[in-house]
Formats: sequence, C-alpha cells, structure tokens
Amino acid sequence: MMQSYRGSSYLFGGNAPYVEELYEAYLENPASVSDYWREYFDNVQLVPAVDGSTKHDVPHAPVISAFAERAKQGPIRVINDSADSELGRKRVAVQQLIAAHRNVGNRWADLDPLKRTERPNIPELDPAFYGLGDADMDIVFNTSNTFFGKDKMTLRELLQNLRQTYSSTIGAEFMYITDQNLKRWWQEKLESSRATPAFSPEKKKQVLDRLTAAEGLERYLHTKYVGQKRFSLEGGESFIASMDEVIRVAGTAGVQEIVIGMAHRGRLNVLVNTLGKMPKDLFAEFDHTAPEDLPAGDVKYHQGFSSDVTTPGGPVHLSLAFNPSHLEIVNPVVEGSVRARMDRRGDATGDQVMPILVHGDAAVAGQGVVQETLAMAEVRGYYTGGTIHIVINNQIGFTTSDPRDLRSTLYCTDILKTIEAPVLHVNGDDPEAVVLATQWAVEYRNTFKKDVAIDILCFRKLGHNEQDTPALTQPLMYNKIAQHSGT
Repeated sequence: MMQSYRGSSYLFGGNAPYVEELYEAYLENPASVSDYWREYFDNVQLVPAVDGSTKHDVPHAPVISAFAERAKQGPIRVINDSADSELGRKRVAVQQLIAAHRNVGNRWADLDPLKRTERPNIPELDPAFYGLGDADMDIVFNTSNTFFGKDKMTLRELLQNLRQTYSSTIGAEFMYITDQNLKRWWQEKLESSRATPAFSPEKKKQVLDRLTAAEGLERYLHTKYVGQKRFSLEGGESFIASMDEVIRVAGTAGVQEIVIGMAHRGRLNVLVNTLGKMPKDLFAEFDHTAPEDLPAGDVKYHQGFSSDVTTPGGPVHLSLAFNPSHLEIVNPVVEGSVRARMDRRGDATGDQVMPILVHGDAAVAGQGVVQETLAMAEVRGYYTGGTIHIVINNQIGFTTSDPRDLRSTLYCTDILKTIEAPVLHVNGDDPEAVVLATQWAVEYRNTFKKDVAIDILCFRKLGHNEQDTPALTQPLMYNKIAQHSGT
C-alpha cells in the first residue's frame, strides 16, 4: 500500500523537475499556476528562512543565468585597488595619530613659564611618523571617535584640534587608567573644550582678584618684614586661584568639610587668602606682638587654622592641619582626620568631606610617606573618597641645575600613577588654565571618588627662604626669573 502511495504521490523524487518548473512559474507570476499549487507555494513563502528572515523568494532563472555568463569569463580574480588600499592605510594612520596625542601629547605641552628649554622632539606626534604628508592635509577623515563635535574633519583641522587640546598650557595624563569609562570621561572633558578656558568676564575678574590678593600680600610682607622667613609663594600665585576654585566647586557639589595638608611654601598666603585669617593677626606674629597666652613654640608658617567660608552650595568648613618641618609627614594625618570626620557623619563615600594635599615637586617625588599614604587610597578601612593633590612645582627641587639630575621619572607626579590617578600638568603663567584644570579635577573626584592631581609648573622668585641668595647656585634659572614680569 505504501509503495502504491509513493508511486502516485506528487512528492515522488521523479516529479522534482516538474515541481521546480511550477515553482519558477509561480515566482514569475503566481496567477500562472493552479489554485491548488498557488496555495501550496503561498504557504512555503510564509516559512522563515534558516537565518530567521521572512523575505519572499525571487525567480531563480535570472540568477542561474548570471552565474553561467560569469563562468564563461574564466576564474574570478581579486582586484587590488591600490587607491582604496592607500586610503585605508591613511585612515589607520589618522587613528594612530589621535591615540598618540592622547598618550604623549602632554610631553610637548607648553608647561614651563620660564621656557628654559625647547620643546622636545616627539616623533609620534608628527603626521610624517605615520606616512602622512602635506598632500594629505585636506583629505577628510572619520573622527567620530573623538569629542571635537564633528564626525568628519580634514587632517589639517584634526591636527590643529589635537595640538590645542593635548599640547597647549594643559598637559593631561590619563591614558594609563584601566577603566575605559574614566578615560572616555577625560577625553570628553578635554576634547569638547579643546582644553581652552572660555570664562565669562565676571569669572576672569574673580581669578584676577585672587591673583592680586596673593601677589599683594607677598609684596607687602617682602617690603615690611625684610629678611624675615615666610617661604614666599611669589612665582606660584596661581595656586591661590586653584585653591579658591577647589573650594567653590566642592561646595557647589555638596562637600561640607575640607581638610588641607601642606608644607611651608605659600602657607601664609593660604592662611590669609584662602582660610580668611585676619592679616593683622599675621602681622602681629611678624611683629612679635601676638598674645603670649596662646600656645607658643612653633613658627608662623607651621600654624594650622580653621574657618567657615561661603560657597554657592552653602557653607564649607576648612581645616588646615598643623605642619612640622618634615615634608609630607602631614599626609596620613590629613587622611586620618578626613576618615574620622566621614565616620562621624556617616559619610561612607566622601560626599561631604574632602582632603586636599599640597606638595612640593621635590617632596612628592622624594618622600617615602607619599607612596605609603597613596597605597591606602583604595583600601576600604582607610578610604577617604579620593584626594585632591596640588603640586606647587617651582622646578628647583633638590637644588639642581639640570632636570636630568632631579629624579628618575619624567614627572615629579609619576608616583601617583601607581593608583592610576590622572594628572593635569598646567603652566602657572596661565591662571585661567589652572582654574579650568582645577574644575575638572574636583568634578572627577566628586564623580568617581578617586584621587586626582594638578601639577602647577611655576617658579620660585626668591630663595628657599628670604635669607637665601639663589643666584649663587642657580644663576641661569634666576637670570630667567629676573626677566619674568610675573603671573
């Protein structure tokens, strides 16, 4: 019976050519076949393909004919279009150029206010290093992986934007961070603004006010108290503008307490112009007329202070830790104070309390306590929600004349790379850039609760203290400083 059925069934293999002819006719014109076959083929069209698609079939004859004609022309040859291949190579080269600026653009940045040396030759930042020349400058390339605001740019425009962003008066180091989200955050901040301040006239006046206050205090002390030690900030006045911005941005973000640790350099200026110590009280210490019933025995540039200041986000309590002569030893004291305040407030992430550590360029690279404290930055029992590190880099650490004799690393801040802290190197002669970098640093700390550093490259106008004559040991540097007009 089964044999009889197979012999009469239209599915019998011998009927395949007939069915295929009917199907081909159906594909060309469904009305050309009977209702029975049309209904059958309609149902076949509704069955999804292996890849899940539901597209209807097309007539096979034209496809078969096209393959037959192509076969008559001989084997298929792979054509190597040299023009397309060269363009593809250039596209890859452009991406390498972008990556190079993000990685080492900081090494070609305009950072030294004294301009003692020429900018170094960094081959990776030259388009020629990747085989790109003058003839390629007006070719349009895809730049959708940048934050310059354009998906396509000429090489000329791209190079201009890269140099402005990564090699101006801000040199950013962040590409060693393993978290891609953090790296992209920095790329967006830098590239969307071209690392160029665009402050309102009112904001510029605020920055000028801080610079004027910082310089005015130093000049008065230098004139009034000749030869008395004060460890002047002259040459690094942008630091005061940076401190002011840290407090303003942090207060706006909801920070309620800031604990500061710093050495003697610029401390008197911070006491007056940042924490609000009355100038008359400072002058009394110089005049030795301060009340004698107060605790005595320490010098004025080691004294601590506490105050409350007003910010757009509300009042912020500032506390400057007392400091001995031992550089950087105050670091763990500050971190411990911050952690205690966090625990008291129930602030587990550092939203309300923030530490600031101010370093010298020699101390941050040379003092072991810096690394020891950094090692605890991400440890749960000692976590303080990220520290703002500010380096007053007057480029004269260890009293050496040749930068090659300073240390074994390129930057004094390279120790911070052990915890993947991003570093913004800034020319202290560009106070607006210093303020912009400070804004980013505080935003980064408050967003990701991680350490970040601002390296302000400046100079020291006077000696280590006001009784020194630095021109004896640093004649070339102090010849440059003598010609400098000031920040």
